Amino acid sequence: MKRRTFLQVSSLASVPVLINGIPVSAVARNSFLDFVSPDNDKILVLIQLTGGNDGLNMVLPLDQYSNLSKVRSKILIPETLGIQLRTDLALHPTMTGLKSLYDNAKLKLVQSVGYPNQNRSHFRSTDIWTSGSSAEQVEPTGWLGRFYNQNHSSYPTGYPSADYPDPLAITIGSLVSQTCQGPVANFSLAINDPSTLAQLTEPAFPVTIPSTNYGNELSYLIETLKQTNDYTDVIKNAYDGAGGAIATTGNKLLDQLNIVAQLIKGGMQTKVYVVTLGGFDTHSNQCDPADHEIGTQADLLQTLSDAIAGFQSQIEKAGLEKRVMGMTFSEFGRRIQANDSTGTDHGSAAPLFIFGHCVNPGILGNNPTISDRVANDEGVAMQYDFRSIYASILIDWFEVSPAIVSDILFKEFQKLPVVDGCAPTSVDDYNRDFNLQFETYPNPATDYSIINFETRDEFIRLSVYDSLGSELKVLQSGKMSSGKHTIRLETNDLIAGNYYIRIASESAQKTKALIKL
Repeated sequence: MKRRTFLQVSSLASVPVLINGIPVSAVARNSFLDFVSPDNDKILVLIQLTGGNDGLNMVLPLDQYSNLSKVRSKILIPETLGIQLRTDLALHPTMTGLKSLYDNAKLKLVQSVGYPNQNRSHFRSTDIWTSGSSAEQVEPTGWLGRFYNQNHSSYPTGYPSADYPDPLAITIGSLVSQTCQGPVANFSLAINDPSTLAQLTEPAFPVTIPSTNYGNELSYLIETLKQTNDYTDVIKNAYDGAGGAIATTGNKLLDQLNIVAQLIKGGMQTKVYVVTLGGFDTHSNQCDPADHEIGTQADLLQTLSDAIAGFQSQIEKAGLEKRVMGMTFSEFGRRIQANDSTGTDHGSAAPLFIFGHCVNPGILGNNPTISDRVANDEGVAMQYDFRSIYASILIDWFEVSPAIVSDILFKEFQKLPVVDGCAPTSVDDYNRDFNLQFETYPNPATDYSIINFETRDEFIRLSVYDSLGSELKVLQSGKMSSGKHTIRLETNDLIAGNYYIRIASESAQKTKALIKL
């Protein structure tokens, strides 16, 4: 097994491996905070919703219900049951916990998050989200792993140390998070229950190790075993120092987040925690056929909402609310049209939540546009590239240089207003650019459509997407001078159907539907 593969499945929760009589607990050690300002003590909690969450039944675009009712009658949440955030937008009726955070300015809803050329495979799309890569690039490292490697290229040699005593990232579960995969080792440690951690027996290690491939691997495994025991002590001390064992709640996500809260309260210097809630692949029985507000997805959304609210309450009671921020993500949304099994199939973009005392609260983006002629395989059009959210958090939460962020993610990221109040920001006025507008006519179009828009002196990308989320044409990508602009879009080569035109600057975006006759 390659070392990288070994580290991808390594965790304190796994059964010790015996190699030539030497017990090895599969684990990877991470460093602490060279990659941010020395004064930065911020923590990020990632909540991965595996399976592909149906965003249209989680965040209800009430102004689109006329057309949604034509293609979602078997699963659509009744308009009157949604928990209103504003007159045209509501949450699923089970998400009272998140509504409370929204009312208290501790929740950011980002509409229609995805990436160009959406891949609808669970495995591939998860790889894209966790690696922070484009759909066309197969990237073996994670977005956080590449970042950590900037200042810790010698890892795992020399870790832990007096300067870096704690894991940088911890995954609650049996597998380390791919977000933290580096070029050699995974910068994440996986644990299930800190109260059950125990020291592994260290045998008498050989004094002389041969300078061969076998010797190199043996040295690495010995080092890993020693690191395992070092981290066992660190985690146990923090966990016990904050009160020790925690009673289970019946909410499997809250149980994971309770462990995270306990470790944070116990003084762990860990920067990133990853937890997971599965079950969102709702091809059938997504809801009760008679009562759409109950069923599989409803239970999952209540679990999610209650867990986030419970975790935030704990963090605030401990006086740590200015240090902790969380974010949800899922590999894709579901299709607009329901299937014949009271479910939904793999789609494109979907909303996500960022929560905490230091978020810039409110709603970012517009309600998705649902046409009156939705194709069977059509998904929600992307408004925001998920990598722009990663970039904005790295810059405003962890105080990372935008130049480093562009190398780690991509150079055309948008700086988005997701963090506010507890960390510095490099954007003077977020709201000014978020009124970016454009017009297109004729629409519906036959042979062409004229796009009129106005910019300041800034980078602009103007693209055409199909209903599956594929970027078909790039009409403009580069610096544009201030003023009004007109671009002609030739549509002769497009088949009849629904398309989307997206214009994006460095800090703003707008998406509009275009119908080709």
